[in-house]
Amino acid sequence: MSTEQTFLAVYLGSVSGAKMAAWQALPEAERKAKEQEGLAAWHGWVEKHKAVIVELGGPLGKTRRIDAGGVTEVSNALTGFTVVRAASQEAAAELFKNHPHFAIFPGEAVEVMPVLPIPGR
Repeated sequence: MSTEQTFLAVYLGSVSGAKMAAWQALPEAERKAKEQEGLAAWHGWVEKHKAVIVELGGPLGKTRRIDAGGVTEVSNALTGFTVVRAASQEAAAELFKNHPHFAIFPGEAVEVMPVLPIPGR
């Protein structure tokens, strides 16, 4: 029986934050070079951790909120996700230290949370 658990990692960023403003202020050639550097680093991260990646996930688009009042367009800081397996939440968090999302790209953080079993199942 595996002792590994499943964790959801969500990538956070702001289109109006300081990191994005600095990114947008870069000269186009410098920004393009950093994009290439970031993509290479991201692919390297995936390759390094492919044994524990359950779902690579991907970028997230516009958000619709559905509640008793209906459907509305909202804004939040979620920019992407990945699902991984690890022995603990701390071990899962270690996978994302210095991740290209915020180490190279203008993302702000990665949050890691356990995916819990559905009650009664």
